[in-house]
Amino acid sequence: MDLNSWCSLRSSGIVAPVRNSLRRSTIAYCEGAHSFEMVVLAASIITKSGKVLVSRQFMDMSRIRVEGLLAAFPKLVGTGKQHTYVETENVRYVYQPIDVLYLLLVTNKQSNILEDLETLRLLSKLVPEYSHSLDEEGICKMAFELVFAFDEAISLGHKENVTVAQVKQYCEMESHEERLHIMAKEDKIREANKHMAESAREIDRKKNEKNKGNKGGFTSSISGPLRLDSSFSDMNISSSGTGFGSGSGFGLSTDMDSLSSKPKGHPSASATAPPKGLGMQLGKTQRTNQFLESLKAEGEVILEDVQPSAIQSKSPLPPTDPITLTIEERLSVMIKKDGGVSNFDVQGTLSLQILNQEDGFIQFQIENQDVPGLSFKTHPNINKELFNSKHIIGLKDPNRPFPAGQNDVGLMKWRIQGMDEAALPLTVNCWPSVSGNETFVNIEYEGSEMFDLQNVVISIPLPALREQPSVRQIDGEWRYDPRSSTLEWFILLIDHSNRSGSMEFVVPPADPAVFFPINIRFTAANTFSDVKVVGVMPLRSNAPLKFSQRIQMITDTYQVV
Repeated sequence: MDLNSWCSLRSSGIVAPVRNSLRRSTIAYCEGAHSFEMVVLAASIITKSGKVLVSRQFMDMSRIRVEGLLAAFPKLVGTGKQHTYVETENVRYVYQPIDVLYLLLVTNKQSNILEDLETLRLLSKLVPEYSHSLDEEGICKMAFELVFAFDEAISLGHKENVTVAQVKQYCEMESHEERLHIMAKEDKIREANKHMAESAREIDRKKNEKNKGNKGGFTSSISGPLRLDSSFSDMNISSSGTGFGSGSGFGLSTDMDSLSSKPKGHPSASATAPPKGLGMQLGKTQRTNQFLESLKAEGEVILEDVQPSAIQSKSPLPPTDPITLTIEERLSVMIKKDGGVSNFDVQGTLSLQILNQEDGFIQFQIENQDVPGLSFKTHPNINKELFNSKHIIGLKDPNRPFPAGQNDVGLMKWRIQGMDEAALPLTVNCWPSVSGNETFVNIEYEGSEMFDLQNVVISIPLPALREQPSVRQIDGEWRYDPRSSTLEWFILLIDHSNRSGSMEFVVPPADPAVFFPINIRFTAANTFSDVKVVGVMPLRSNAPLKFSQRIQMITDTYQVV
């Protein structure tokens, strides 16, 4: 073909379609040949019974095909064999047992078995990094993180040349858009706080100007800026357990004593009416009163005439004993509203605080109750053989002291699994029923004989209401939060005198599902494991050491769903 003919074909648009046709033929040939490459078809985590927990496909395969391959694997694995792979007519299974699970690679038979074993070894290191609990629940909880990690380790069926640290770094890389969103959100919060502070200063300024014009020199009884409390936790019924207080550290505060003096069956004063009897109130302008009334209408709680001594009484006292041990158990419980428990997990910690370094050369004698499903884990620096044989906590190197300072040092963790509904410290039943234009809701609680529960708060979600619910009967106190549309039921103490109690309230017609999930918070001065320190043994002297221990059980998550 001469130059003139080529130019005429190109100008007429015939050359480009021919070139595109050749390129499509080449791509189709490459895709057809791709099935003969040495590739990983899928990476999966399954149970030994064949249940698929996580599976990531790296080739174009249907879901039915993948499920069929994974379902056939348990039947192919023999017992007592040391092989790490099984071959069928079409695919090869390369696997590694992980506790009660299998980490499995499905490859074609042309793949390099050595490269597949390297890939399997990399994935077996990644799985414990993302799922600390190598069981069905732990794997399912971290399923998406595991899929992302598998994607970083395997690309188009081939192993990437990466390490575990690089995979974690790639998966944790921060997003520029997310950073901008967080910065914008923080700017809005700062602006709102600035505006709120300016409004408070303006109110104080007008109040002071008004006071100067009053005869007799009386001053306003409001000391300092207004304090707005809209949560019950600020009244020292919080179950967070961060402060220990005086004495044993888990007694009830004076704020709760004042609350318990109110007659039962009525809402708390802070939720229904402004405080009264707080001394002479002068110097308030009409605008200030309107501002406070608007806040109260929105559900804010206004505490006036706050005395400095009251604030100081709420702050935790520093430890006075040279050695302080803290034993804490946290509950994560999900109770089904129709009966039964979907999750019941107890996790405990033992921490140490030593004021003086010279008191750090010690060992601790531990005792606990024999509870089924109880397992312990000690700090890496703790002598595990000494603990397992004699239940004594001591450092591996007895010449090293325990760290001293104001921070707690974790010594030991434990976990209790497998408990049933009979072991629950508190059960709550909710019975909503619609009658005409009203919904009657009856709620009852029943406490276990094993525990005396303190600062119990039962939060029931309600439908959006125009006015607060009508509480007909209650054992304890109640408070309605209109902003979150939640009714909170307070019981200061559940002991032998009130192991059970009930509440009845009425709202407009509503779906019974609206009243769930019910959130519950409480604390207790004893634990399921009954772990306690019975003695502190000095290693460099025979003089007895003074120590104290703080024991409590609190709720992380406790719901009726």
